[in-house]
Amino acid sequence: MKTVHEEEYNIFLKNIQKERDDTSKFVKILFAIVVAVCLAAVVVLYFAEQDSVIDSIFGADSVIAKKFDAYNEARDNRKTSSSVFLPRRQNILLLGVDTNLNGTDIWRGTRSDTMILINIDSKDKTINAITIPRDCKVILPGRHGVQKINSAHAIGGIDMVKKTISEMLGVKIDKYIIVNDETVRQVVDAVGGVPIYVEKSMHYNDYSGKLFINLEKGDTVLNGTQAVGYLRYRKDGLGDIGRTHRQQWFLKHFMKKLKNPSTIARLPEVINVLHKYVKTDMSVFELTQIANYLRGLDENHIEIALLPGAPNQKGYVSYWIIDPVKTQEVINRLIYRDKSDVDYTHLTAGLMFETKRSEDAKIIKTTLEELGYKVNTMELNYLPHTQFVANDSNVTTDFFDYIRKKIPQINNCQYVFDPAHNYSVNSDFTIVLGEK
Repeated sequence: MKTVHEEEYNIFLKNIQKERDDTSKFVKILFAIVVAVCLAAVVVLYFAEQDSVIDSIFGADSVIAKKFDAYNEARDNRKTSSSVFLPRRQNILLLGVDTNLNGTDIWRGTRSDTMILINIDSKDKTINAITIPRDCKVILPGRHGVQKINSAHAIGGIDMVKKTISEMLGVKIDKYIIVNDETVRQVVDAVGGVPIYVEKSMHYNDYSGKLFINLEKGDTVLNGTQAVGYLRYRKDGLGDIGRTHRQQWFLKHFMKKLKNPSTIARLPEVINVLHKYVKTDMSVFELTQIANYLRGLDENHIEIALLPGAPNQKGYVSYWIIDPVKTQEVINRLIYRDKSDVDYTHLTAGLMFETKRSEDAKIIKTTLEELGYKVNTMELNYLPHTQFVANDSNVTTDFFDYIRKKIPQINNCQYVFDPAHNYSVNSDFTIVLGEK
């Protein structure tokens, strides 16, 4: 059975804590970045034709009002334009950077705590994403030698980051979006908080890093500061893997919050936050087109994978060493969308479940066996949120949809692509049955 190597990860995390880059205020996440961009675009779509409203909220000569004017001009001219954004799949690099504390340019000299490569397919309106660990060991362009990848932005800005990732993964980066470390906190507050189920009590105080987490298990509405704590917490024995699962859980509930009509009234606050803390080479018109794809997106069809690899220590420095074979598998699946015809009846199913869910587990196991699958099971005292984990590259979201229709107990669970088999019971796909 392949599981998370907890002891190895604990050593890895302990070494990281000694380094300066672990003291940055916040580790950004895919969800907040994608949502931030979506929110900005939705605001444009909602207010674009209401010039009087824009002027009354932001002022006729404000920067934001001028951006709306630019959008309207682009909208009026797009019928005669030969250039249409997203005519093909696009790779958009999302970066979350820390604070440089110099009080002037908030982008200069900052490290990228989070790097996400997003692939948007305009044909089938789907999004895939690859999370790139900040401690990846890379060779930076020029004469900078071996470094952690999160130093690329501090040394050479966005151009060095794009070049480094392109060479490492062998893909072209079309656009970029960068957010400052205050974005998540302020956007969550601006939308009025995010309702979510906190899967366990989380308590942690870091006075030097000014991080104070005090969350109790159960249903709650996270404000900005609480969201930061929830998304940054990793004292559960799973380190960055556990944190990644919480990020995916947070995404589902943030997307639901965006669909709530009450959020519309708060969008002017959101755009003020985004104007200050988001930097991109995309036009407002391009963002609105992405928003059109995102607004009707089923969050269960967002495929996310952590760049496969393993922790490695060299002296006092800890690196994430990528697995080239598994990484190419992720690239082929999530970027190039390679799929092959598979006889799903020959797949092996895995079922990991909490003791409290044993009755549900019996029902699920019986259903899977009736569908013709061999089922390997494991009972544990604590598991993260309920998930459907694709361990085989051919287990697609289409198959996930098929299984969800057969097993209503997992209808609202997360979809995770994990070719490294961090969660696997010697299986091709694994159902992780947590409390919710």
